[in-house]
Amino acid sequence: MGGSEESTEAAGTEAASTEAAGTEAAEATAARMREAARALLAVLEPAQVRELRDVPARLDAPELREWTYLPGPRPGLSTEELGGEQRAAVDALLAAAHSTHGGRLAAGAIEVERHRRELAGRPGPDRYWLRLLGDPDGDGPWGWRMNGHHLAVHVLLTAGGLRVTPHFVGSEPALVPYGPRAGRLLGPEEDMARELVTDLGAAARATAVFAAEPPDDILTRADPFADPDLLPAGLSYGDMTAGQRRLLERLVRRYLDRAPDAYARECWADTVAQGLDTLSFAWAGGPAPGERHYYCVRAPDFLIEYDNTQDDGNHAHSVWRHVRHDWGLDLLRAHYEDGHG
Repeated sequence: MGGSEESTEAAGTEAASTEAAGTEAAEATAARMREAARALLAVLEPAQVRELRDVPARLDAPELREWTYLPGPRPGLSTEELGGEQRAAVDALLAAAHSTHGGRLAAGAIEVERHRRELAGRPGPDRYWLRLLGDPDGDGPWGWRMNGHHLAVHVLLTAGGLRVTPHFVGSEPALVPYGPRAGRLLGPEEDMARELVTDLGAAARATAVFAAEPPDDILTRADPFADPDLLPAGLSYGDMTAGQRRLLERLVRRYLDRAPDAYARECWADTVAQGLDTLSFAWAGGPAPGERHYYCVRAPDFLIEYDNTQDDGNHAHSVWRHVRHDWGLDLLRAHYEDGHG
């Protein structure tokens, strides 16, 4: 056998092995989440289970695409009245839907919110709302949501895969000055983008920076469907230096890696397959630490937004949206088109 044939065979074997490992990891993630959902149901009272499961029969119902990251009540089971064992089960479910890094971010958003309430003189129980979609023990699609101020996690699973967007994490304050949460929850997200924009030459920066004054929030807000065209065109990956391209790749991976590893790798592989030149980066506001600013990353299939503009640049928002995967609509469409009711 010739060398090229051996190389082709080896590459095919490696690809098959990688795919098998990815499938195994995805199945393990689904199993962990299923066990976490069962554990939560086991410690809830019947009335709490009814609140948790009060959702439309079809998981593609428009109602289930209504969301917000602002304060205020949501449909579902509130965490406000949960006991210690019940709250621990909620925390375990939240962790099961994330990578280690993503789980720390989601839990960190809750902890920073506690700090905010304490600063305002209003300590008290956390106010987040959960909804369980479908049956984790059935054969059909199922998932869950956890929503509240500065945290929005939307999970959908079928035999075809896992989806976790829209995914929103915020931090108010962006910089916690003291205590167990001292530091910046979203510091790496901010610092990587600042390093990229400050590394740009004058001409490239003129293309990337679309406004001296940043918007006061993410541009897509709580839109049911993410539209990349709402975002500025920015500077293309292809117009960056090699070092700047690596920075942009690291920034994108930082967001994708919030998800369990198998799905994060799937999203990155899709991005690479479509061509990294389809990525673009845009910035608004001041480039120096402490200045109010905003940035976004556009791709054909997804978008990323970050702003730190409110409270004089001490109130951060970050969101990852996927054009096809948000709410798991692609998986649900395939499920219902196969004749399932």
